[in-house]
Amino acid sequence: MNQTPDVAARAGKSRAANAGGAAARPPTALTVKNLEVIYDQVILVLRGLSLEVPAGQIVALLGSNGAGKSTTLKAIAGLLPTEHGDITDGTVRFDGLDITGMDAAARVRRGIAMVMEGRRVFEHLTVQENLVAGGYTRGAKADYARVYEFLPGLAALRSRVAGYLSGGEQQMLAIGRALMSDPRLLLLDEPSLGLAPRLVDEVFGVIQRLNRELGLTALLVEQNARRALAVAHRGYIMESGRIVLDGAAAELADNPDVKEFYLGLGEAGHRRRYRDVKHYKRRKRWL
Repeated sequence: MNQTPDVAARAGKSRAANAGGAAARPPTALTVKNLEVIYDQVILVLRGLSLEVPAGQIVALLGSNGAGKSTTLKAIAGLLPTEHGDITDGTVRFDGLDITGMDAAARVRRGIAMVMEGRRVFEHLTVQENLVAGGYTRGAKADYARVYEFLPGLAALRSRVAGYLSGGEQQMLAIGRALMSDPRLLLLDEPSLGLAPRLVDEVFGVIQRLNRELGLTALLVEQNARRALAVAHRGYIMESGRIVLDGAAAELADNPDVKEFYLGLGEAGHRRRYRDVKHYKRRKRWL
């Protein structure tokens, strides 16, 4: 595959980042510091949240329902005003620039794109028209061929109305639409939601390939903690609007509390029955 100079440079950074080692720590693409978010001037959701996403890496953001994961992504993407949300404290910096007060369209132009929970495709438009909408900031530079190369299943569906696609096809379209803006940071909110296991494999395979071949940085919110940690380089655990645990993905996957509360495994590594987990009384060690 021929790559543009920008894509080739990003892919090179990704390979350097993935090589790891103390001597070559990757630069930070995204820094969220002490973020506080409130909805309707009443409901406090994020309570001093801080995290970093290294350039060229996949970072997983895990937590239970209501922990504030989706709100975190919306704060980064600039989408809070559409849901009566406001950042009342803290900063969001992308590539060293403070974007806390920047609107969503300007953030897309800066290189941030989001794949929202539930896919949110334009159901009355065709696949091709959805991609056109995703590439509006690129104009004549919009690269449809690249999207169809990474998501070949969409090529045969380009004239089909999006509302008639399967759930897996709509998820691929949502990812493709986000790629049309040529992002450097991709935010993904529950990409495996409602998909069959085979389709989940395809979605995570695409995410890994984008990271490996394009050097695309990704922040991944996912309930499927096992799959998320398998593709991520680093991870964060959220509880009640705060980060309570972070580290390398492999370390989190081996953490006893993460195993027990997010992977459904007991301390001996055996899968626990739902009844045992449901009635388990010991508090998480980080609370």
